[in-house]
Amino acid sequence: MHVGPIATRMRDIDKLECRTFGMGPKAALRHGLLYGDAWTVLIDGKAEAMFGVVAVNMIDGRGRIWLLMTDKAAAQHRALVRLGARYTEALHRHFAILQNDVHADNVRAIRWLTRLGYYVGPVDVVNGQPMRSFIRCATR
Repeated sequence: MHVGPIATRMRDIDKLECRTFGMGPKAALRHGLLYGDAWTVLIDGKAEAMFGVVAVNMIDGRGRIWLLMTDKAAAQHRALVRLGARYTEALHRHFAILQNDVHADNVRAIRWLTRLGYYVGPVDVVNGQPMRSFIRCATR
């Protein structure tokens, strides 16, 4: 399983996002695996990131998309954009709306989400942390 290696080397900002919603890194990764679809990103044969989607409401096609990673994965800017674009489009075949929250200090993730066509909202305080919601609707 890839949960342990990713959780122990997870970026601090990703750990903070997990704690904001009441989970540690391992619990957050396991939640994504148990309640949705998840994929692992390998770099040089080593698990460096995990991402996926959890259904929020299948009636209106809402999915909560997520990505938790190590610093090594975060350094792969171009690959993240390419993979993100490909998987966003693939997930839109099942979910009309993809959404979640990102920590306001997670500048790299906000820049990445914007490049992928997500709308990133204003800062809102969630459990004492500055968070920004993001959303992307399928273009059908």
